[in-house]
Amino acid sequence: MNKFNEKISLKSQAAILMIMTALPLTGQAERGGNAPTDKAPSVPGELLVQFLPGTNTAEKGRALGRIHAEVIDKVVPENNRQDGGGELVLIRHQPDFTPAAARRELESDPDVEFVEPNYIYTHQTTSNDTYYTNGSLWGMDSTNSYGSQASMAWENEKFDCGTVYVGIIDEGYMYEHVDLAANAGKNPGEVGIKSGIDISKDGKDNDGNGKIDDVYGWDFDGNNNSVFDGTGDDHGTHVAGTIGGVGGNGKGVAGVCWSVKLLNAKFLGSRGGTTANAIKAVDYFTDLKIRHGINLVATNNSWGGGGYSKALFDAIGRANDANILFVAAAGNSAIDIDATPSYPASYENANIISVASITSTGDRSSFSNYGSTSVDLGAPGSGIVSTVPVKSGRGSVSGYASYSGTSMATPHVTGACALYAASHTGATAADIKSAILTSAYNTPTPSLYGKTVTTGRLDVSNF
Repeated sequence: MNKFNEKISLKSQAAILMIMTALPLTGQAERGGNAPTDKAPSVPGELLVQFLPGTNTAEKGRALGRIHAEVIDKVVPENNRQDGGGELVLIRHQPDFTPAAARRELESDPDVEFVEPNYIYTHQTTSNDTYYTNGSLWGMDSTNSYGSQASMAWENEKFDCGTVYVGIIDEGYMYEHVDLAANAGKNPGEVGIKSGIDISKDGKDNDGNGKIDDVYGWDFDGNNNSVFDGTGDDHGTHVAGTIGGVGGNGKGVAGVCWSVKLLNAKFLGSRGGTTANAIKAVDYFTDLKIRHGINLVATNNSWGGGGYSKALFDAIGRANDANILFVAAAGNSAIDIDATPSYPASYENANIISVASITSTGDRSSFSNYGSTSVDLGAPGSGIVSTVPVKSGRGSVSGYASYSGTSMATPHVTGACALYAASHTGATAADIKSAILTSAYNTPTPSLYGKTVTTGRLDVSNF
């Protein structure tokens, strides 16, 4: 099949995909799946360009020359892809082209599969006043029937998740927090002693992934290995505590899985995060699992915003191929995302679990998005106490705070994925997702009737 016919075939596939994920907007993009008139925030002057497989350097240069563009990042090099796709690049076009004109010009090139904005994402949290506390973790408690019932699983000695890894795609997290340090996972390719040298600090890319000393993960926003940069990383730290705060240590909080190993791909900075960096973060964990064989079962994605991105959809698909679940916050706009999609929760990848928020009385949280076909289940998300960094004269110290949002509901489900995987050796992503959704089908919740796929809430008591 020549390249022109291949492009027609890809366009036909995209048309089918758009029917599946149609937005209530006109002028939907022919190949990328998102609308050219989409008003979702994106980085000015930047576009993601997906080339067809086999496109050579000269052909790429000719295509980008149509709008006098420069490549500012190779987001997914062709030789790194496991799915047979072409190279995905981030470009900056000249200001004499409007974004719509630049996009139309590139999409008309025979070597380009699709073009889309570099969307900006934000975390899905509504914060209460920060306070120190060792108060009630209703989201874990079995005395509150609307909690996740994690404490009942703990009573049955199901809390040891030490063989399981999860990835936090978010802000950074405070891996030295007193309630997280014991569960801070490390990249096995970047730790150990070789020839008397601690390779975690040797300034080398020991595992060959292009990142130097990425021991705890990688900061894609700052492009360095410093995944914790101070009190601004409170959201990622809060998420981490709900997934895997150390249990049974007489301190602070306990996560759903007491000893799960946490790894971090930081892509949310002070101004949010971009599609390009979200794709890199997803692929980072996929690569880590494939090349190092770690038992990474899920990533937590408490963020959203932007329009439909075929490039991000593809990255989540590559994670699915690697048997990694993608647990996503439904969003905090109090809307029906069946009618008005919210991404990434609204993507139709098989490995996505989309999570709404409920309160301690079983109501759907007033801010929570919902959708009878787009949102899978509810989980505790209002008034959730977890770990945060707190500013002090010495920098950041360990603290605790109560936050609300679908961002807080999502890590309950991610922790549940780890809990199930720990007690069911060899469980596939599909197996784990089925167990999570079955728990919700068996726990009907009136506030979620007609609002979620399962009409129920998370219950890990039988895991």
